Amino acid sequence: MNPSHNLFIIGPTGAGKTSIGRRLAAHYGLPFVDLDQEIERHCGVNVRTVFDIEGEAGFRQRESALLDECSRQSGVLLATGAGAVLAEANRRHLCGRGYVVWLQTTIEQQLERLERDHHRPLLAVADRNQQLHAMARIREPIYRELADLAVPGEHGSVAAASERCIALIDRHWRHPPSSEPRQTA
Repeated sequence: MNPSHNLFIIGPTGAGKTSIGRRLAAHYGLPFVDLDQEIERHCGVNVRTVFDIEGEAGFRQRESALLDECSRQSGVLLATGAGAVLAEANRRHLCGRGYVVWLQTTIEQQLERLERDHHRPLLAVADRNQQLHAMARIREPIYRELADLAVPGEHGSVAAASERCIALIDRHWRHPPSSEPRQTA
């Protein structure tokens, strides 16, 4: 049973938003939308090419337009890009249109998971560790503010992480919104 109309997954690069999001969508019977893949589908090129041609500002404009469009749907699981939370309008859309789950991860886990990934434009730097720390300093307070539920990252399989998410979501998501602070698992 789908306990709410929309489920939005946020979190840093390498947290598992796409992999876990697909499993959650299947479990809850929701269509799955990956925001970066939607951008690629609309542009006809990969995200890195969008960055190369339009820069980060151009990419963020496209991201915001598609986040607005996708989050207006009813009954969808949307996995955002890691930086989608940077725009105030995006934050309003996420909070106002669905239940927001923050997939947490450590910098060490990100470095391990992204070791062979050379397609992420913001990680095309000499010192990924420093870059990930810089992004975390800006983004983590935003993730914390937006999240209806924070799911701690742990080492293990995508299947195990997905089951842990489902258990936590089922425990917290079924309750109607209230004036109480957002939940941390």
